[in-house]
Amino acid sequence: MSRSLNKVTLIGNLGADPEVRSTSNGNRVATFSLATSRSWNGPSGDRQEKTEWHRCVVWNSKVSQLADIVERYLKKGDKVYVEGRIEYRQWQDKENQTRYMTEINVREMIMLSGRGGSNADGVEGEAPARSRASADRSRGAVAGSSAGSGSGTGEFEDFKGSLEEEDDDLPF
Repeated sequence: MSRSLNKVTLIGNLGADPEVRSTSNGNRVATFSLATSRSWNGPSGDRQEKTEWHRCVVWNSKVSQLADIVERYLKKGDKVYVEGRIEYRQWQDKENQTRYMTEINVREMIMLSGRGGSNADGVEGEAPARSRASADRSRGAVAGSSAGSGSGTGEFEDFKGSLEEEDDDLPF
């Protein structure tokens, strides 16, 4: 059986507010940059960190209004889980130079940051800390929406130390 898989899973923070536009045929698309970071101890014991930036593209579709959800709920600094596929594009610019771009075409996302303000139901208080939206969901509804924790912090704050630990005993 010859199958292939193009799947990307990222958890990171938005580097800027999303940009949302409409195409000539009326479809909506949102783009945002997502930062993922890793840190390690260098050979001399000093702490080093590297941040990778990912260009994410989110489209509205017949079954999901994901770009509208991005526009409404995501802001600079928010932590988000995205899942999709990686795409490479190339084109010729005005100076006839070949340009390359790598994008993550987002099909599913989970908002991990809680914020004050209105939630998905328009009720004042916490915004949805965890809202799941997928291109496979019908009618663009935000499935699994729940109010955030009372403190308004991200879901991983209680386990911050665990996330920073490195476990070299993993079998892969």
